[in-house]
Amino acid sequence: MFVRASPLLLSDLIMESDASTISCAAKVKDAVDIDVKNVNTLSAIPESEREAAIDTVAAAEQYTEEEYKSLVRKIDLVLLPLMWVLYGLQQADKTGISTQATFNMWSDLGMKGQDYALLTTIFYVSYLVFETPGNYIMQRINIGKMLGVFMFFWGIVVLCTGFVTTWAEMMVLRAIQGALESVISPAFLLLIGAWYRTNEHTLRSIVWGTANAGFGIISSLCMYGIGEAALKHPNGIDAWRGISYFLGGFTIIMSFFTFAILGTPREVWWLSKAEKRMAAARIVGNQTGSDRMKRGEWKWHQVAVAFQDPQTYFFFFTTIVNSIPNGGTTSFGSLVYVSFGFTNLETILKGTVPRNAFSIVWFLSIGLFTRRYPKTRFLCMFIAVVPAFVGMLATALQPGDDAHLWSRWGTYFMTVTGDIAGLMIWTFIPSNVAGRTKKSVTSVILFVAYCVGNSVGSQVFQSKWSPRYVPAILISAIFYGLEMILFLSWRFYYIYVNHQRDKAAFAKGLSVEEREHLGRLAAEADVTDFENEHFRYDY
Repeated sequence: MFVRASPLLLSDLIMESDASTISCAAKVKDAVDIDVKNVNTLSAIPESEREAAIDTVAAAEQYTEEEYKSLVRKIDLVLLPLMWVLYGLQQADKTGISTQATFNMWSDLGMKGQDYALLTTIFYVSYLVFETPGNYIMQRINIGKMLGVFMFFWGIVVLCTGFVTTWAEMMVLRAIQGALESVISPAFLLLIGAWYRTNEHTLRSIVWGTANAGFGIISSLCMYGIGEAALKHPNGIDAWRGISYFLGGFTIIMSFFTFAILGTPREVWWLSKAEKRMAAARIVGNQTGSDRMKRGEWKWHQVAVAFQDPQTYFFFFTTIVNSIPNGGTTSFGSLVYVSFGFTNLETILKGTVPRNAFSIVWFLSIGLFTRRYPKTRFLCMFIAVVPAFVGMLATALQPGDDAHLWSRWGTYFMTVTGDIAGLMIWTFIPSNVAGRTKKSVTSVILFVAYCVGNSVGSQVFQSKWSPRYVPAILISAIFYGLEMILFLSWRFYYIYVNHQRDKAAFAKGLSVEEREHLGRLAAEADVTDFENEHFRYDY
């Protein structure tokens, strides 16, 4: 049931936070409905937190764009290089097994049948199981400190994979690694939301997202060197074990930088108190809530709201559909290149490195385009998946003889454009989900879907279909087609909700300025996007 909020309190808050809205307070106080049964309204939160919300909203107009630009340059300089290395490193830790499998890992561990695929599946099953407790812990403690500790231990785990002698031992370590890595992507999405404006989310996420390819090139060349050294010294360390030592040691080193530097504006030491206030004020227009106040309380009504919101189900099903082909190609991509006729070292230089190099250029181009042209995210995602769909079909349907080696290389190379879609789905979490607990719940649901899709995707590539995996590649193509349909449906949903809310605001006589002001106040009071009628979705 919806009842009217206290008009006196609301008008008082408006007058305190922005003198320019005093003249419209009478109109506003009779127009705004808030569900006081399910929402922590401004009148329901403690006085100290209420004052912080008012101050944050008011502060948004107290700084010039030049001051904001100077702050953003500092933030970018500190955060983005570190996030780039960390994200690339965790991706290398996770998928390095694909390169390791092209060396002697199969025979050394006595693997057969679906044993290799299960190494990927167990990683994502463990990732899935620990996603909920990981996000719960993240809401209650310092994000950077927690991530640094988790990285330290998963670095040790990766290092230890170089010492295993059986498939069972590797399965145990991969399960532990999946649990520890489950926090990094949700943490990065929270950081993007805490530091950047909505129209900056895609480009900044893509910057660290390019680490999948950029750091992939660096790690691939290092792996190439390790592999080449192993071939020259057959009595030395096996190449796949050397790769584990390299990745694990590097992860342990980077965990100390993470612990010391990473965090939200409220948590880091490298901003002054005034800069922290400015950082919170700068993103207040997102209407998803700033990090000015620590919100460690777990709000069960926001859990319920998350499951009532149709947006949540778009996150879930679209992510599953996206992750099924991703799970197969990330785990079996190197083996697909081997099936074309390349050696294990040629696969790195002629397959992985060119693919990653193009991926960097493609990712940055899409990021800059969406920054220049707002509300084009879904259209870019749709366009990106079209070549991937065509490339998968063409790769599967071509003959497998040596005469078609480079044509198959070319069609499989086309699928790299679709890699960006998964990351862009993630960017809607910081942009379109408000309410600290709801954001955590939605992140859990998204990454559960991510784990389910990747687990299924790795099992789609059945050993009985090796070496070409034609049925698996066809299945991946089908899911790319389904993904395009979901993108268009999701975009239509956002447009529809925005239109309905615009109509309601017009009927109540609210101007755009009044609506945005009330939306900011509600967001700072930790009201969810689903309940905040002044919130508008970005697409």
